Amino acid sequence: MRRSLLLLAFVLGSTFVAGCDMLGIESPEKVAAARDADGKAVGAACRQAARGLEDCYAIYKKADRAAVYAGWRDMNDYMRENKIDAVTPQVAAQAGQAKGAGETH
Repeated sequence: MRRSLLLLAFVLGSTFVAGCDMLGIESPEKVAAARDADGKAVGAACRQAARGLEDCYAIYKKADRAAVYAGWRDMNDYMRENKIDAVTPQVAAQAGQAKGAGETH
C-alpha cells in the first residue's frame, strides 16, 4: 500500500514539474539563456550595421554587455573570414531624410 502511494506521489510530482513549461513558468536558467542569446543577437546586428560597441551599449542599455560584446566579436570574426562588408542601415537613413525634407526654416 505504501509503495503504491509513493509511486503515485512520484508520478504526480514529476507530472507537475514537467507541466511547468506548459504553464509558461520559466526557470532562471531559461531566462538567463534567453537574455544571453538576445544580447549576442544585438551585438551581432550592431557589428553588421557598422556600429561601435559604445554606440551599441548606449542604444541597448538593458542588454547584457558581456553578451553584446560576445555577439559583436563573433560577427566581426565571421565578417573578416568571409570578407563581408558592413551594411548601412537604410531605414534610419530614409527616416532622417524624410524628417529633414519635411522641415521648413
